[in-house]
Amino acid sequence: TVDCILASLEIKDFMDTLKKEKESQNLPFWMLRLGIHTGPLVAGVIGTEKFAYDVWGDTVNLSSRMESSGKEGHINISGSLYEEVESFFQCEYRGRIMAKNKGEVDMYFVTGIKPELSANHDLRTPNSQFKEIYFKKFNKKPEWL
Repeated sequence: TVDCILASLEIKDFMDTLKKEKESQNLPFWMLRLGIHTGPLVAGVIGTEKFAYDVWGDTVNLSSRMESSGKEGHINISGSLYEEVESFFQCEYRGRIMAKNKGEVDMYFVTGIKPELSANHDLRTPNSQFKEIYFKKFNKKPEWL
């Protein structure tokens, strides 16, 4: 979950940089909405002649709602995911938002890594304190080290 949000921050930063470059050249660009939720799902191969790998379940549906209920240029996460990652990231509570076929769902925008856990205070690069907390919480070395 933490790794997914770190990747999303990188994607967002890349897209923000690309947008500025395109705007400066008066070229078109496209915006991205990022939505994240975690939980159990079912995965498998479907088809008999043309195979496709797919995932199903409530987790997949709610993840989709996080994206569609988000805002361009933002990372939108569910309330349950927020509870898992609040010690690492600063988030802006959006309130209970109506999500298609889900009812009202607590949603948050991730604004970055907490400043005290961010290298150079860039809000997207973890520092050594972030890594220590990660190790204690998940009892493993971060894959991105």
